[in-house]
Amino acid sequence: MGHSVRACLLGMRIGQQLGLPAEAQADLYYTLLLKDAGCSSNSSRLYHILNADDLRAKGDLKTVDWTKVGWQSLHYALTHVATSTPFPQRVWKLIQVAATQQRDSCELVKIRCERGSTIARKLGFSENVATGIHCLDEHWNGRGYPDGLAKKKIPLASNIANLAQTLEVFWAAKGPEAALDAAEDRSNRWFDPELVKATISLVRQGRLWSKLDSEDVIAEVMALEPEERRLAATDETTDNICLAFADIIDAKTPFTYQHSNGVAAAAVTIAKGLGIPEQNVKTLRRAALLHDLGKLGVSNAILEKPGKLTSEEFTQVRHHPRYTYEILQRIPAFADFSADAAAHHERLDGKGYWLGLGAEEMSLPARILAVADVFDALKAKRPYRDALPLEKVFSIMQQDTPHALDWPCLAALMESKQFEERASSAVPVA
Repeated sequence: MGHSVRACLLGMRIGQQLGLPAEAQADLYYTLLLKDAGCSSNSSRLYHILNADDLRAKGDLKTVDWTKVGWQSLHYALTHVATSTPFPQRVWKLIQVAATQQRDSCELVKIRCERGSTIARKLGFSENVATGIHCLDEHWNGRGYPDGLAKKKIPLASNIANLAQTLEVFWAAKGPEAALDAAEDRSNRWFDPELVKATISLVRQGRLWSKLDSEDVIAEVMALEPEERRLAATDETTDNICLAFADIIDAKTPFTYQHSNGVAAAAVTIAKGLGIPEQNVKTLRRAALLHDLGKLGVSNAILEKPGKLTSEEFTQVRHHPRYTYEILQRIPAFADFSADAAAHHERLDGKGYWLGLGAEEMSLPARILAVADVFDALKAKRPYRDALPLEKVFSIMQQDTPHALDWPCLAALMESKQFEERASSAVPVA
């Protein structure tokens, strides 16, 4: 939590130390904040390569120099590859990972960088920002990914962002001295030596780490945003943000491809069937698009597990609505619907999660989202079963009404979907 914000503060200080012009600082600012926008898109691939927890693997990899062959990289492999499988299979998996490491690393970075730059463009940011994100993992010596760019061919914003994120990770995990040691060790390999010199100068001035652990760090970073680049929170801008983050959420696993948009479509259908005012429908759609934001904090080893989850694994899944709430309620434009978005697994009988709300505590938007989420989940393919036909979906959902799912909401959805089905199957008369 807070990694990108702190990395942004570090990167902007480096940019200011270099005396970057205002336009370059603006591009750097958004590159730093959006650098990990594509991170969810390679989670599934990483899980299948390592056969292990992708979140832990990504987090721990940040403090390992994977470009060096030695104890660090060996220890990382031993502690992250197929850790829960029997020893013979694990050895075989380690051999496979070692044999394809370079190719797999390039593929993983390429997936992330391409998705991240696409999202930046979708949000309306400049091509310089999109390129800065795309080249985040390029290294000064030309041995980075995805294109093997070297030295001045790497966008300056990318190199600063790579240095800033490395500094932040080491600072958070091992302290400021270890962070500076890592930067100096990777100077002229990962990073432009001039950037590292600027970093050392900031440390000597006592400015680099200042307020990094402050509760007001977000305010510090927001104050750095260039005024002329700020986007007004119009309906169109807000909708574009919700759509972009729905893509980020659904990229986490192939089994949730288009899930957020599917829940949004079902929720809008229900709301219109119930005669809800248009402005409320618009708010509900945004809540639906962002309802699974917290799933970014759940490992793909759990989300894509083909068998039954253990109690510990299910506990981790049950945390995701809370994560959704904690993120959304911090954003003024989304705070009003944060509780409804996070209530999509609540049930009228109080047997849902994360709060165990009962009928009297569930708002109409929360009831609509609960029905829409179940509907889209049942009609989609999952690791443990194929997609279900519409008739079967509604049959299962009717068994959960009215005690768990709201009957008027389900009835509105059924009426609309059955009408659509009849219309699509009708034969036009000549």
